[in-house]
Amino acid sequence: MTEPMINSSGNVFLDLGYSLHEAAILQMRADLMADIRTFIKTRKLTQAKAAEILGITQSRVSDLTRGKWEKFSLEMLITLATKAGMHVTLKTAA
Repeated sequence: MTEPMINSSGNVFLDLGYSLHEAAILQMRADLMADIRTFIKTRKLTQAKAAEILGITQSRVSDLTRGKWEKFSLEMLITLATKAGMHVTLKTAA
């Protein structure tokens, strides 16, 4: 017997049962982390070079590239994205 298909809300964290505000923050953190990982990958940066650009240690870059989102606050990810030359904006729901 197959499980019934349930449509996603568009935010996996909301679907997992987090409150609306927690899910929004977690989604922003996940999105920023993915963008920073893409920055590192598309520029073919070594972890050492990425650490230099982002102003963090190589071990923190390792955490970032391995998706350890729980180790990074939203504020820290915004700072790293800015150091990577990204323009971070906040979209509000209408």
